Amino acid sequence: MKKAKTLWAQAWQSKYNLLREVKRMDWYIINKFIGGTYVYSIILIISISIVFDVNENLAKFTSNNAPLRAIVFDYYANFVPYFANLFSPLFVFIAVIFFTSKLAGNSEIIAMLACGMSFKRLLRPYLISAALIAILNFYLGSYVIPKGTVVRHDFEALYKNNKKNTSASNIQLMVDKGVVAYISQYDDTRKTGYGFALYKFENKKMVSQMNANVIQYDTISEERYHWKARNYKIRKLKGMREEITSGYEIDTLIQMEPIDLVFSSGQQETFTSPELKRYISKQQERGSSNVVQYEVEYHKRIATSFASFILTIIGVSLSSRKRKGGMGMYLGIGLALSFTYILLQTVSATFAINADTPPILAAWIPNILYAFIAYYCYKKAPN
Repeated sequence: MKKAKTLWAQAWQSKYNLLREVKRMDWYIINKFIGGTYVYSIILIISISIVFDVNENLAKFTSNNAPLRAIVFDYYANFVPYFANLFSPLFVFIAVIFFTSKLAGNSEIIAMLACGMSFKRLLRPYLISAALIAILNFYLGSYVIPKGTVVRHDFEALYKNNKKNTSASNIQLMVDKGVVAYISQYDDTRKTGYGFALYKFENKKMVSQMNANVIQYDTISEERYHWKARNYKIRKLKGMREEITSGYEIDTLIQMEPIDLVFSSGQQETFTSPELKRYISKQQERGSSNVVQYEVEYHKRIATSFASFILTIIGVSLSSRKRKGGMGMYLGIGLALSFTYILLQTVSATFAINADTPPILAAWIPNILYAFIAYYCYKKAPN
């Protein structure tokens, strides 16, 4: 029985093990792509970015007495992965153009194609590399970088005079079906609201109302949505009768949290993808219209990961032919296309927010347009 299981496992592995399809030539290109040029371009460009950022913000750090430890570990330790992931399409394109042009210049690609290898087969190691980069980018952008962005934003609020929004006024929020909350003034630093009212409706008629001078979120409670209302008064309407209860303090569960009350610039970048999905769903149930930028961010993280495949195909198609004059022109084309892709991402996100473009379409517009460019370049590539 044990021998049969061993033979079955060996047969399954020989049939479905993808690594056996990766030949020595594939490992050579993958190593050149990821292990060499891609990582090297990230280190080079991010190092230049850090130099410019230090030069721009050094005076602010000094005037605000920012500790060196906070600058290194709270700011730049989160600055590097954020911008490396943001400009990953640019790094992919530069890496592909650079080392593929070098392979073509050394006649290595000519030798591969002369041996009967098709251009489609040549793309395999490139697409494997793109898949590894796409998975890494998606994981970092969806689960790791948002947590670091919270720390970086807090540092900027303290030491770069980029003050965080910590208050809001005249907040009206549907917290449950038929239940509407109103807060005249809210202070996020103290998690406290002033001038609070809670209205409950049934069949378009108000059945109860709660007013409180002060309402404070209980940050140490094990339960979510736990608030303490002070100087409260509760009115319950039963037909023509009215029942009034009042007191100094009462604990109550209201389905809202501080994060629902104060919005700050770039807040969507501080949520992991599961948190974004829950937040969008909750806000849509409440009928809130202030979720477009959150939806764009959610879909953009997925779309940006697929950009690695599209830009890789374009890069290989442009640079795989041996030409006189070297790779200068094609490196320039690659940089222009990469910057255009990043610019188009920003423009399409703006359209989604200001022009009622569906968020999922806005996030995927760059990929859709560049997919046609990739197809055209692929058809024009050498075979």
